[in-house]
Amino acid sequence: MSIVLYGIANCDTVRKARAWLQARGIDHRFHDLRRDGLDPERVERWLDALGWERLINRRSATWRQLRPEQRADLDTTRACALILAHPTLIRRPLIEHDETIRVGFSTTDYETWFQQ
Repeated sequence: MSIVLYGIANCDTVRKARAWLQARGIDHRFHDLRRDGLDPERVERWLDALGWERLINRRSATWRQLRPEQRADLDTTRACALILAHPTLIRRPLIEHDETIRVGFSTTDYETWFQQ
């Protein structure tokens, strides 16, 4: 079982998700979006699985700092370019577990998802 948690180290929700996994002894790897970067193929896979509407956090400071023309008329191709240029646009935490990709953190969802 391979689990990768993507986020940024100073995000409160990412910290909660990491602490939840650690407290239960669930082996995972943390990938810092700022420090470790992203590759286009991975972002495309996330966009295919989730859609840009669900992957991009439109309430984030990064989103609000974009120019209006950058936010307008988004499609998958433009969203991919934006995410690669601004990885903190991704809704956090994003977690890959086997073939599943999910965003956000909820103890109820994690408890269901990681039942052993």
